[in-house]
Amino acid sequence: MKENIIEILKEWDIEKPEVKQIYDSAWQVGEEYVLKVYDDPDNLERNIRLISTLSGLGIPVAKLINTCQDRSYTKDTANYYILTQRLQGSPIVSNNQLEKLSYQMGRILAELHGAFLECEKQEDFGENSLLLEMKGWIKDTLEENEWEIVNKSLFEDTLLNLEKWYDNLPVQLIHRDVHFGNFLFEEEQFCGYIDFDLSQRNIRIFDLCYFLLGLLCEEETLVVTEEKWFRVLRNVFQGYMEVNKLSTQELQAVPYVMKSIELLFAAWFLGQKDMGCCKDAMKIFKFVDNNTEKILEKIVDLN
Repeated sequence: MKENIIEILKEWDIEKPEVKQIYDSAWQVGEEYVLKVYDDPDNLERNIRLISTLSGLGIPVAKLINTCQDRSYTKDTANYYILTQRLQGSPIVSNNQLEKLSYQMGRILAELHGAFLECEKQEDFGENSLLLEMKGWIKDTLEENEWEIVNKSLFEDTLLNLEKWYDNLPVQLIHRDVHFGNFLFEEEQFCGYIDFDLSQRNIRIFDLCYFLLGLLCEEETLVVTEEKWFRVLRNVFQGYMEVNKLSTQELQAVPYVMKSIELLFAAWFLGQKDMGCCKDAMKIFKFVDNNTEKILEKIVDLN
């Protein structure tokens, strides 16, 4: 694959580059560029338009570099490729940084959501419903497993509470993969957003809930204590709401959206026969379930 990447880079007149794989579908080229690999042309073209629109709005995203033939991408028999400038900065890596930057992270997400609303005026994006997923493939998967990983009544309670609030939850384009690997900082200053491959229309609080749940994953570099997580929770929502107001209904729905996301992960990993990750998702589900009232106490007064 590396030899193929080196050959592809000739389309940008880059000879004898130093390349290293940094993600499954991304290669760093020297210190200046990143080459992204796609196998779906529709996803490629959508992301090109999304990045271009965000850049035009002044949002810090990686600038696209056209080929020597002035094309935005190139291809071979199997894949499609875009080259972007490499953004400066790196993901945060310490717990001290986490608490300092959690308020800023809320503001960053709010600003991105504001820009996404402008993107929606120029492009159609696929819509996804967490509620329909809960009623559909998530429930079906858990039923097929005969409710071994989660009590059926607990699932139904989560679904009932999600459905109670769902129609009042604003839907818009969201990032859908919010974790510190996709948000870059330098000396605690935000540098830019990366990776919009999973962006979709969904409830906007999905991004906030997903991000906070990720901090509870044991495999994450940042492992936070329960006490610190609740401080980060409040900071993130406070920062977000100073830029983009959330409704009372959205705040009330947060623990049920969180639990639904973890059930989504548990069902997904169950389908992949990955019982280790499935059990990890259920640990987080149970943590949220046991702390529903405390989560609400930390955020409902922000409105």
